[in-house]
Amino acid sequence: MLALFRSRQFVAFLVTGGLAALANFGARIVLNQWMPFSWAVVLAYGVGMVTAFVLARAFVFTDSRQQTHKSVLFFVLVNLVAVAQTWAVSMLLAQWLLPALGVDRFVREIAHGVGVVVPVFTSYLGHKRWSFSNRD
Repeated sequence: MLALFRSRQFVAFLVTGGLAALANFGARIVLNQWMPFSWAVVLAYGVGMVTAFVLARAFVFTDSRQQTHKSVLFFVLVNLVAVAQTWAVSMLLAQWLLPALGVDRFVREIAHGVGVVVPVFTSYLGHKRWSFSNRD
């Protein structure tokens, strides 16, 4: 299992995921100008998810034989789990943990940044097994 996370494919997943995370993070900052933090986190995740799908299909899981509509369906399902993880961690950190630790600057940015990183491993496994399967 650990060998999966030492592969070239996982490194490519981290790079493309990092770009998608930047899209997510930037979108959250922009969206937060017009809506509450909680909603901005969820909608920004959608921006990151579209970015991640396109990049993963093109650069990470290039040997996938999965039909596109199946890939999209499983990609969304895997990301529903990931967005729940992202939201829960972001809210926990922003509303309770960081204030309890005395952090009062960049609380939302720190909370959201950590929240975006948390589902990296579970998402990789889910996308490898279901979203971009090598099986027909």
